[in-house]
Amino acid sequence: MITKRRQFLIWGSLLGLSPYLHAKSLQSYEKAFRQIEPTIEAVQEHMFPSGSKLPSAKSMNATQFLFETVTHQSFDRDIRAFVLEGAKELELREKGRFVLMNHQEKEKALRAYEETAYGRAWLSRIMTLTMEGIF
Repeated sequence: MITKRRQFLIWGSLLGLSPYLHAKSLQSYEKAFRQIEPTIEAVQEHMFPSGSKLPSAKSMNATQFLFETVTHQSFDRDIRAFVLEGAKELELREKGRFVLMNHQEKEKALRAYEETAYGRAWLSRIMTLTMEGIF
């Protein structure tokens, strides 16, 4: 009986810490996201620009929606990490200049990134999350 009680206390303690550990990982994710947020925002605005027939990513606050979606506790952690890593990869490929590029340069960079399997998957994920935010 003592061992069952001890096991109950151990498991209860671990489960009690679970939300704290999850919150800490989301805080570190938020910090990492804020570093690459301009890149994601630039990609979203390039895909859904102001002045088109569709609402723009900026007017619909699509970047904030993306952040809130991927940080939700039910969202897949692997996809959350993929969103970050894909943006970092794009910045690395473009030597940290993507946000500063003009429209044609961004188009060329995104088309080149789309030619890779990783880039194609990342752009598809960003497109999906952005469309969800717009609609």
